Amino acid sequence: MKMITEKETAALEVLKSTGSDVLEAALVAKEALGQCRGRVGRVRQCLALGREELRARERTVSFAHAVEAALEERETKGLRRRSIIDFRYLCKRLMRCNEGLAQRRVRGMKPADCEACLRAAFDTPQQFRKARAVLSGVFSTARRRGWCGENPVASVALPRVREQPVGILRREEIDTLLNTAATYDGGSCRAAVALMLYAGIRPGEVARLTWAALDTRHGSISILPQHSKTGGARRIEMCPALLRLLRALPDRPADTPICPAGWLRRWADLRRAAGWHPGTRPWHQDILRHTFATYHLHRFRDYSRLQWAMGHRDSALLRTRYVDERDIASPDLLWG
Repeated sequence: MKMITEKETAALEVLKSTGSDVLEAALVAKEALGQCRGRVGRVRQCLALGREELRARERTVSFAHAVEAALEERETKGLRRRSIIDFRYLCKRLMRCNEGLAQRRVRGMKPADCEACLRAAFDTPQQFRKARAVLSGVFSTARRRGWCGENPVASVALPRVREQPVGILRREEIDTLLNTAATYDGGSCRAAVALMLYAGIRPGEVARLTWAALDTRHGSISILPQHSKTGGARRIEMCPALLRLLRALPDRPADTPICPAGWLRRWADLRRAAGWHPGTRPWHQDILRHTFATYHLHRFRDYSRLQWAMGHRDSALLRTRYVDERDIASPDLLWG
């Protein structure tokens, strides 16, 4: 029978001192040495690296905590209130539609997990794309703070959105809308409606404008970065119809908002007064921009010029969704 050497006895004592099963500890040591080709120094290096990786994996937070951190980060950067509200709403909907997501650790979430959460909460491709961007923002914040090693949302494929052409207002509808704006609430919304129709300015953008943005002397509108939806500045040429309407209005102080208080509510009331109702005659939120874009292109045949006026990064959306000239009744409606 082979005698156990003094060195082997010492090794057993070392293994016993770990408090683990001696055989199991020996098997772990054998596996480690096998993986490192019998090099003890390499085993120690792997142990050190593994220890640091384990510590990193343990340093994480719940999804709900990451959401609050992402919101705080965006509020600090001065993100618009409307964008903050949308961000918070979409995150709450994700947590509401996915049981246990709020408490889940962000470091352990994989691309498949993120995609499953998005699909459980959002039905349409448009909603999915918007929520994906928000979810990516949450993980970007978590990654910067060391709570996860990567952004798993980056590997979630974007669904294809089939853009459908959107019609424009007919001439009689435009007349009805403008006549209603002239009488509704003493005409307080008239300038705002004209800017949306004749310059393609979004409702949210016009709500941030003051009269200082309008230069009726030179016939231009200045949309500054803090006013635009995308954060980019642009200058829009006033068409003759808009210029005539604005010049006929009383002078206002430059720092006065163009829209009256409670603008979005008043804008909805004005549309109802003009005959648009959700149940019987729905209003498309972009129809005034589409009307402006269609008449602009019909007049100038210049996508680059229209793209600049609309504040788009390129002309792809204009070519696929915005422009449909079939309903044009009077080519000179805006520039006549």
